[in-house]
Order: sequence, then C-alpha cells, then structure tokens
Amino acid sequence: MAGFVLEFERHIVELEETIERLRALPTTSGVSVEDQIAELERKATELRRKTFADLTPYQRAQISRHPRRPFTLDYVRELMEDWQELKGDRNYMDDPAIVTGLARFAGRNVVIVGHQKGRTTKENMHRNFGMPRPEGYRKALRIMSLAERFGRPIITFIDTPGAYPGIGAEERGQAEAIAKNILVMSKLRVPIISIVIGEGGSGGALAIGVANRVLMLENAIYSVISPEACASILWRDSTKGALAADALRFTAPDCLKVGAADEVIPEPLGGAHRGSDVTISAVGETLKRHLDELSELGPDALRDDRYARFRKLGAMTTAPAHA
Repeated sequence: MAGFVLEFERHIVELEETIERLRALPTTSGVSVEDQIAELERKATELRRKTFADLTPYQRAQISRHPRRPFTLDYVRELMEDWQELKGDRNYMDDPAIVTGLARFAGRNVVIVGHQKGRTTKENMHRNFGMPRPEGYRKALRIMSLAERFGRPIITFIDTPGAYPGIGAEERGQAEAIAKNILVMSKLRVPIISIVIGEGGSGGALAIGVANRVLMLENAIYSVISPEACASILWRDSTKGALAADALRFTAPDCLKVGAADEVIPEPLGGAHRGSDVTISAVGETLKRHLDELSELGPDALRDDRYARFRKLGAMTTAPAHA
C-alpha cells in the first residue's frame, strides 16, 4: 500500500522522490543542491496543479478508491471522543465491513455508522473490501434505531463498491436488509447526515445514505453502478470503464448539480490521500455546521425535511402533446 501510485500521478511521484533523494544527500562535500531542489519543487507544484486541475470522471473514481484515503475509523479517531464500538446484528453475526458505535462530536452525543475498508490484503479480507453482507446492514439498522430511542443524531460515512453479491449474502436476505434500512431511515425522527468519503456504490451505499444532508468529498463518487461493471454490461468489456464513467455522471460536482448531494467538501490538491489531516478537519467543520442547522428542527420536521429532500430527486418534464 505504501508504494501505491495512480498511473496519471506517477510522473509527479517520481519527481517528488527525486527531490527527497536530493534532500538526503550529505552536505559535507560543500556542494549545495538547494537551487536544484527549489527548481524541482517549482516544477512539482506546477505538475500537480496541471494534473489535478481537470480530472476526468474515471480519474476521480480512481482517487476515490485510493487505499491511503482516510476511512471511517480515521475520521472517528480524529473527530470523535468517547468512541465505543457496538458489534453484531443480534441475529447472525458481526460484519466488519460496517462499523457502528456511540461517540461524542462537537459536544453532542452521536451515533456513527460507516463502511470500513482495509489497507493491507489481510485487513481487506477481514473487512470484505468494504462490501457489507446483510448482517452488516441489520447491525446498522439496530444502532440507528437505538439512536432514535435516545434522541442521538446519526452520522454515516459512505465508502463501498456496493453490497456484497455472494450466494451466502443473497441467501440471508441482502435485498430485504437494504430495503428495510431505506424504509426505516426515511422515518427516523433524529438528524441524519451522510458523507460520501470515497466510493458510494449502488444500494450498498444508499442503505446508510437516506439522510437529511448528503455531503461528498471533492473526489468521491456516488453511482448506481461502478464504471467497470457498467462497461461489462453495455459493451461486454470492463476495460471501457473510462467511457462508462463519462456517461454515469457520478462525480461530486455532478451529484451536487442534480441534488443528489447537498455540499461538496474540497480536498487538498492531489486528493485526500495527499492530505488526510486537512481533509478530516474540513469534514469535521462541515459536519458541525450542518448538525447545528439540523438541531434547530423538531422530530417531525426532521422526518418531513428528509422526505422532501428525496421527493425532489428525479424530477422530469414531458413535452406537450401535439394537437
């Protein structure tokens, strides 16, 4: 993971590594390389600016999957106090692909629900690459119902390629678990804020995304299907993912334009993996602002606000009938 580099940023990384090697040179020879380092740093800054100023949708999708991006537990560690993880769906087992728990955020008691990926192969096997099984969604539902019982706001972190499509998951009611979460979340009478911090894949994301406010990081994506899967269906060729990405319009600016997202949170130049601390801080500030606003609403108003938000999505117009 430490050496993970996206192909389109490889030239930047190579230049940055050259700068680090020059900095590490011993200075006992009396030869100064400061001027050379300064020039290379200028070139690196310009390269970063040009490369990330006009990313394609598929490049944003690649950034959204970067293994060094902050994951749910990174946000919990930096933003929350008194974190207490709660496990299990009280029916089958615990699902590590979704983490849930109680915490304090900005002086408020809150409930946290979020997809969790791994950074190493071992961690990803444990977390099932952030793809929840039905017991994960049932765990999330149990904790969100607990939040309503005690009047705690709910914060969800969305970062999944999608719900796990394996036979066992289907046998244990994957579709029913997702559908029930969507139904129950629509009726909860506490503030709900969802943040797409990486991939927001299909029903696997929406199952914890029926919120009063849906926020997205700048390089996050939110889509009914991954670009590779879409390409496999349309062209029988998953390598045409970049072409599918252009048509899916799943980037944060696209989602903001159609109302699927309520605010886009900027990332450091180059993506969240190049500045985790800055990204987490920005998320914390945005979360607090929206939570302050929603806390002014009563229980019925929160439910009505959420209903109205989703009723506005998908509006269409029809051409007038010909006489």
